[in-house]
Amino acid sequence: MIRIGTRDSQLALWQATQVKNLLESFGVPASLTPIKSDGDIDLVTPLYAMGVQGVFTRALDIALLNNQIDIAVHSMKDVPVQLPHGIVEAAVLERASYKDILVLNENWKAPEADHDVDVLKDLIAGNEKPENERETSNVKRQTSNLIIATSSVRRKAQWLNRFPDHAIENIRGNVNTRLRKLAESNWFGAIFAAAGLERIGLKPANSIDLNWMLPAPAQGAILVTARQGDGSVLRACGRINHLQTAFCVKAEREFLSALMGGCSTPISALASFENDQLRFQGSVVSPDGTEKVEVNKRYRLSETKTPGTLAAQNILEQGAQTILAKMNHGS
Repeated sequence: MIRIGTRDSQLALWQATQVKNLLESFGVPASLTPIKSDGDIDLVTPLYAMGVQGVFTRALDIALLNNQIDIAVHSMKDVPVQLPHGIVEAAVLERASYKDILVLNENWKAPEADHDVDVLKDLIAGNEKPENERETSNVKRQTSNLIIATSSVRRKAQWLNRFPDHAIENIRGNVNTRLRKLAESNWFGAIFAAAGLERIGLKPANSIDLNWMLPAPAQGAILVTARQGDGSVLRACGRINHLQTAFCVKAEREFLSALMGGCSTPISALASFENDQLRFQGSVVSPDGTEKVEVNKRYRLSETKTPGTLAAQNILEQGAQTILAKMNHGS
């Protein structure tokens, strides 16, 4: 019997159940062991102020090393690129949606009488672009005084880069808690990972796909970790590993590691297969959204095994190092 460690939120339990079902489909019996993480206990402090790296994984790592569980299941974007000594990657499940979405507040009241919600939706989705100075002025008026909620410094940075006149509010808690806080607020909307809401059937109809927003490295992927040297468990997990997803998220996490970033850093990455090539998109944005450097490259798989590292070198050459240095020095 493989003991599966998981956080006790609805989404985390759903993910762990998926792992359980996959293992059992190969004749491997498994059971769930819910464990509360530091990130679930403190729902007030912004993630970037908590030293967020590992905040959702630490409790499961300890349980794994103490032999209280045999494997741990994580949202891969929450996992530090450097795993603790004695813990290894056992499997990556097939990726779900990598996208971020804006869930609109149905109770929102426009601060100005001339706000047109349909125009706002198109602007936020990126479907409508001003063609002249008069339209540009109208866009600024339509989108002024909006409040958007997120606890992610990456989402905040990209949002402010696109909509510098908006205000950003911190929002914490599990998916259900954040949806409730949104409904009780004066926010126009809150940003969520599409995969999280879709997996537990809570994606509202009034949500907007943010196709212009690059995701966190490994967003939408589920990671299974195990103890190093636990041969029978690693062999069992190897049967549920999705090779294509594992390759893509490895490249994204290489990019993050090469830039010395964590999930509290506004670094984004997305790798995807296109025929015999890997397309890699990445960005580094200053926390206030005023500076942005991007990379969009295609790599032949026969020519490189480290596309994430190459993409990191490219974006550093373009000036990303300046943004990262400012952040590291608190300026």
